Amino acid sequence: MISPAAEILRRVFGYPAFRGEQAAIVDQIVGGGDALVLMPTGGGKSLCYQIPALLRPGVGVVVSPLIALMQDQVDALRQVGVQAAYLNSSLDFRAVVDTERRLQAGELDLIYVAPERLLTDRFIGLLEQLIARDQVSLFAIDEAHCVSQWGHDFRPEYIQLSQLHERFPGIPRIALTATADQLTRQEIVSRLSLEDARLFVASFDRPNIRYTIVERDNPRRQLLAFLGVHGGAAGIVYCLSRRKVDETAAWLNAQGVTALPYHAGLAAADRQRHQQRFLREDGVVMVATIAFGMGIDKPDVRFVAHLDLPRSLEAYYQETGRAGRDGEASEAWMTYGLNDVVIHRQMIEDSAAPVEQKRVERQKLDSMLAYCESARCRRVVLLNYFGEATTPCGNCDVCLDPPVVWDGTVVAQKALSAALRTGQRFGAGHLIDILRGKTTDKVLQFGHDRLPTFGVGADMDDTGWRSVFRQLLAGGLLEADAAAWGALKLTDAARPVLKGESRLQLRRQPARPQGRLARTKTATTRSSLPTNDPPLVATLRQWRSEKAREQGVPAYVILHDRTLYEIAELLPNSRQALLSVPGIGLAKAERYGEELLAIVAGSA
Repeated sequence: MISPAAEILRRVFGYPAFRGEQAAIVDQIVGGGDALVLMPTGGGKSLCYQIPALLRPGVGVVVSPLIALMQDQVDALRQVGVQAAYLNSSLDFRAVVDTERRLQAGELDLIYVAPERLLTDRFIGLLEQLIARDQVSLFAIDEAHCVSQWGHDFRPEYIQLSQLHERFPGIPRIALTATADQLTRQEIVSRLSLEDARLFVASFDRPNIRYTIVERDNPRRQLLAFLGVHGGAAGIVYCLSRRKVDETAAWLNAQGVTALPYHAGLAAADRQRHQQRFLREDGVVMVATIAFGMGIDKPDVRFVAHLDLPRSLEAYYQETGRAGRDGEASEAWMTYGLNDVVIHRQMIEDSAAPVEQKRVERQKLDSMLAYCESARCRRVVLLNYFGEATTPCGNCDVCLDPPVVWDGTVVAQKALSAALRTGQRFGAGHLIDILRGKTTDKVLQFGHDRLPTFGVGADMDDTGWRSVFRQLLAGGLLEADAAAWGALKLTDAARPVLKGESRLQLRRQPARPQGRLARTKTATTRSSLPTNDPPLVATLRQWRSEKAREQGVPAYVILHDRTLYEIAELLPNSRQALLSVPGIGLAKAERYGEELLAIVAGSA
């Protein structure tokens, strides 16, 4: 017998079965328990609170940090017949009052609200009235990593969301994020009082994304070559500074690429207009700072490119995860140089952050650079960072075009021995001074000039040794102790190398070509969708565009690309057959069924 949750999944959202741990998460919340959910972008996090909100009495209150995310989610829910609304600064006073009236009248299944509005006396008062009448089904805290002061997207108002548990302890809560390392997970649990919540951790792997990293040479030309492989596709290009965003967007337009700038320095109306064009038009490239992206629900972003090094692997994972939400082949491409590290380190040192936070940020930056320099599969290194083991993917630049490596066993033994003989209490800088035989005040103070490892690495410069230590960190042979000022400690994986029981290959930095543009290798992943639309899909796409324009919503809110291809393959000839197409529930079949069936019949 089909469960009530599975029935709603099929009838409302048009999907035949839950994926992964979705069903267990839904059961946890429906049963009144709390949950912390770590699930990758595109993994179906929203259903984990939307379905419980429909099953439990009352309205589901969803805390969301971005206006764009709220609008997209509400538009999509309305399409499937769910009564949803949002409260944020984009609404005028009359719209706010009307939404609050509907909320009090019990007319809404879900209400999306910004954290700063939720915490106002006015909204808390509304909640108290609703809860007194048993009319709040759950609290969902989306993008929960925003609570972490050491995370990549900290929002100070998120810390105050612990008030939900303090004021309304009887309401189940679900906190969700697509990215969080162990430190951020612990902070989410602590700050949101989720100690008793059940933890659900889905695989962080996004197998449809190909990871490619190239050394920076002529970044604009390298970017243009990359975009040439993805001609006509929607994508995002991230830059570190506003000035670089503006200049890159202008240059791309001059090269015939439809590109729009997006950063916090633009007028709010311009940002909104550019965002809407990106969401609703095909083939637009958004050139942006990290101000753009979180909560963007566009499923057909085919690539994410970085012209500058992200500040952490969490940020990199989050940003690249905006590609391929529809599960189709996509690419994450980045060009980087050591100057990025200098800039990021300067930003860290110049910030007003506490000493402890700066230390953590430096460690995160080191891990990001180690990822770039590793000779191991990109996916293996990335997933290992989040505590997930995997095997080489065959779908990244390292797997497809293996780098030149050398036997680094001896130098690794020297590095590991230096860490071990100094009590595993020092960072890479001090260990390098010992290895290179530098008689610094610190070396002399601790008597490290008398160690057997003093001066054994004098034949390698600081840059070479830094690369070795970064690769040992990336390879899991060393770990930085966050509680001991970044001291490097040996892991169990280091023992066989240190004892000579196993060999270690390290990546050698290739020489930069002189007097010519460095060759940029970009391979495309095979998509399960055809490269060229069949005639029926092209007709359906045109119909979808017209519907989207009429309703003022993005095309994918009407139907996803995958659903268009499923219709073309299954050729439904009745309303019941249409309901067997993934992505079409009762409301969409009722709303669009006759037109879709007529288009299919006309193509026969």
